[in-house]
Formats: sequence, C-alpha cells, structure tokens
Amino acid sequence: MNPVDSVSAFDRRIIPAEATEGIWSAPDGHAIRRIDWPGTGDQPKGSILFLPGRGDAYEKYLESLHEWHLAGWRVTAADWRGQAGSGRLGSDEVTGHIEDFSIWVDDLAALWADWKASTPGPHFLMGHSMGGHLALRALAEGKVDPDGMALSAPMLGFTGSFLPVGVTHAAAKLMLRLGDPARQAWKWSEKPGQVPVGRMKLLTHDKDRYEDELFWRDERPELIMGPGSWKWVERAYASMRSLYQDGVLEKVTTPVLLIGTANDKLVDMDCIESAAQRLPNGELLAFGNEAEHEILREVDEVRNRAMSAIDEFLNRIAG
Repeated sequence: MNPVDSVSAFDRRIIPAEATEGIWSAPDGHAIRRIDWPGTGDQPKGSILFLPGRGDAYEKYLESLHEWHLAGWRVTAADWRGQAGSGRLGSDEVTGHIEDFSIWVDDLAALWADWKASTPGPHFLMGHSMGGHLALRALAEGKVDPDGMALSAPMLGFTGSFLPVGVTHAAAKLMLRLGDPARQAWKWSEKPGQVPVGRMKLLTHDKDRYEDELFWRDERPELIMGPGSWKWVERAYASMRSLYQDGVLEKVTTPVLLIGTANDKLVDMDCIESAAQRLPNGELLAFGNEAEHEILREVDEVRNRAMSAIDEFLNRIAG
C-alpha cells in the first residue's frame, strides 16, 4: 500500500469503525487503555504493537495505525501507565510522573506476552520517542522478543546541553533532594494543561496534524498531560545511560530500524546514530531540517518517506 493513497481519505479525528478501544489489566490490576485493529482478510501479514511517547496518546497516531491495518497487519496500540487515559501516578492530573522506568518495562513485558499469545506472527514492536526508548530497553533486557522493531525518534539522549550526561544526571539527582520529586521539572504554561505558545515548532511542520492533537485534548480532556516530574527526568537519565553501557546494544541481534532527524530539538540524533551503529542489525533512516521530532506526524513528503521505509522493513522481515 502506498501511504499517499489513504492519507487524504482518512479522518484523523474519528476512531475508525474497524478499531476497538478497550482495557488491558496489568498484573497488579492497573487499567491501561488499548486500541486494536483486526487484520484485513483471512490471513494478516502479522501483528504490530505500537507505543507512543511521553505525554502522548494513541489518538495522535490513528493515521499511521490505520495505514498499517490497511496494509494487512493486525495492529494494537496502548497507553503507558500514568498517562493519556490510563490514570496518573503523580500528585496532580497533568504532571507526568514515574518512580522508575522499570515499572513501564515490566508493564510492556506483560502486555507483550499477552498480546503475542493472542495475535498472528510475525510480531513487530514499534515506539515513538520515550516509547521507542522503553521498547529498545525491554528488548535489550530480554523481556520482549519481536521479530523486528521500528523506532521513531527514540529517546536515547536529550538535546540542549553541552555538558556531559553524567553532569546533567547529577544535577537531576540534586533537584530531587531540593523539593518534591513529583513536582514539574520545566515550565509548561500559566494555565495547567494548556499547550505553550511555540510548541508546534518542536514537533512538526504540519499544522493540520499538530492541531489533531489539540482536537483530541478538547474531545477527551483525560488525555491532557504537561511536563514530566523531576523524578521522571532523573529516571530517564538513568534508563538511557543503562542502555549505553558497554556491550548492551551489541548483544541485541533483532533487526531494528531507527528513524531520526538532525533537526530534533527534544532527543539527540547523535545517540540515535550511535545506537544504529552499535546494534548488530541496526538500520538508520536520517532526516534533516525537513523534519521535526514527530516524524510520523510530519508533512506528507517527510512522513511518506518514513512510512515507506517502515513498510519495506516490515515486509522484508515478514518475507
């Protein structure tokens, strides 16, 4: 399927009739939202599990999820515990908080086991930004076993600092001792939950796709999330650094497609390139000034190139 064929006809502000929203219960009983598309035809090509980024909701990726469905895949996407429509873990309704990233990795491991047992193979794991980081960490720790993995702008390092990561991590640890670890780590806006002016410039050049997110935040207020907590920041540093220890990525033999942009103002493209080089079966699709962080929600010229690369990667591995 050519991605261009379905973009103009798809309404990104409606849950497709083919999709079913539901709840997956984590081992401790925490309710986590999910959405599922059955495979088209009698025999789907295989199955895809997609995980969004920090502060994201799967509604932002309906277009891509539905295109994969139309291409013949069975598709599932899910929230992370504590964001979107799956509750909160902090002291308010807008701050993204977590005590440790291992909580999310364990959730993914349990979801993966349940999902894989009930869906046709081959099985692929995909993630954007923080979702890409957590998927890669779960793979490196042997807690998931996909046939292939595709990651959009995976959060493998932060941009914006010329200091060594050890120094910035130490600064985050200090901030935990200077106040409530669940407090917001950066300024969002004067009104809690309201998106700040200029946010679009960090995410995409496509105004319509950007405004899709604002539509869903109005339609479903439970999706609204603002900054991460200082605990999230410190644990993010710890989790990213764990992936970059000697020998961790080198042991991952699963094919992994990494997609990133040198123009990213949130995650570090150098770290993405390094991961692609260190992974024995890593592949890299690199963009420049034409793309911002949300590559799968970019203008058609960029997005179609990324979707075509993912399509080729999936089909090549599925055989």
